[in-house]
Amino acid sequence: MATEPRAKTSRLGKGLSALIGEVEAIGLGPEGAQPVPSSEIEIAHIRPNPAQPRRTFLDAEMEELCQSIRKRGVLQPILVRPDPDAPGQFQIVAGERRWRAAKMAELATIPTVVRDVDELELLEFGIIENVQRSDLNPIEEAEAYNALMKRFGRTQESLAESVGKGRVHIANTLRLLNLPEGAREHLRHGRITAGHARAALGAPEPGPIVEMAVLRGLTVREVEALAKRARGSDDLARVAKKVLDSKDVDTTALEADLARVLGLSVDIRHKAEGGELRVKYRDLEQLDELCRLLTAKRAG
Repeated sequence: MATEPRAKTSRLGKGLSALIGEVEAIGLGPEGAQPVPSSEIEIAHIRPNPAQPRRTFLDAEMEELCQSIRKRGVLQPILVRPDPDAPGQFQIVAGERRWRAAKMAELATIPTVVRDVDELELLEFGIIENVQRSDLNPIEEAEAYNALMKRFGRTQESLAESVGKGRVHIANTLRLLNLPEGAREHLRHGRITAGHARAALGAPEPGPIVEMAVLRGLTVREVEALAKRARGSDDLARVAKKVLDSKDVDTTALEADLARVLGLSVDIRHKAEGGELRVKYRDLEQLDELCRLLTAKRAG
């Protein structure tokens, strides 16, 4: 009894991976290979996969694909199954990006391969397709793994085998679901990386840590340091100030040089991408002098 699900999972994962390759190879395989039959189906008769783990489709990427389809057509058929709830209609199993772009390009039909796929295969196929192509953001990937485990009783080991990832990767990805919703949103939109998120999870309250990471453009190492200090203090704001205000010798020296030239207090706040230069003045006279210095070169 205990071995049957494991054997089925292994076969299923390999079968879906092979089918992905089969669909991608249509018309593009080596000379002499037998192409998989495809047919044109009206786009209006196709709807997205309800179990599709990918929820974020970037406008720029979709527009680029749409332009490519307008020029060259849809080079690889999408994979669909008969819609179990609507006779004559179809659900996408793989290829939703191509379907969306084809709609944007106002095509009437799209090349399609039809396969009978059950609910577990539908969900797993969507995960494997996206994970193997790195199309999912970390939160979408974690939610997809979680759905397979909760709905179909999958283990981390069987998931790792099916998607071609290590069990540690599966475990670390699932940990991201412990983030508060605000932090998940930052991760969905790429404002932080999975490394930032995992580092923040080392703090009693990861939410504020993530917000500071986004605001200040912190590195993963800086987030780790902030989370470590937060574990030993009840005053997160005080801890954050200590970490964020720490500067290297070069930055401190540059601040001193600029302060000497301007005659004003200078504060440099370096971030992962860019940063801020703050100059403090006491009164309008100092502000006028600063403006004169900054515009003198242009005037000359």
